[in-house]
Amino acid sequence: MIQPFETDLHSEYLRADLFFSMGQPVEAARVLEPLVAAEPGNEAALELLARSYFGSAQLQRAEDALRRLVELAPADGWARRALARTLERQSRHDDALAHHRVADALGAD
Repeated sequence: MIQPFETDLHSEYLRADLFFSMGQPVEAARVLEPLVAAEPGNEAALELLARSYFGSAQLQRAEDALRRLVELAPADGWARRALARTLERQSRHDDALAHHRVADALGAD
């Protein structure tokens, strides 16, 4: 049986995804922050939050979210590549290199 709170979290995720798709990453992040706080292991929500932060140039927040995602799913090539690109965007090319190498090894685009 689905609890009403779970349905609300799913609805909020869909709402955030819609904001992101409409080119409003700041609004998407605002919706996602409480969702990720309520479900810190929700990889889909964490990924969308990281994408929203990156899309709105909140690079430190994007890095933090991507590091959490990499901790949850170390073999996620997309997360590794996104973390590398976030680090590069902060002019931290040496830090990014290791993540690019892991993403390459995982076959990430």
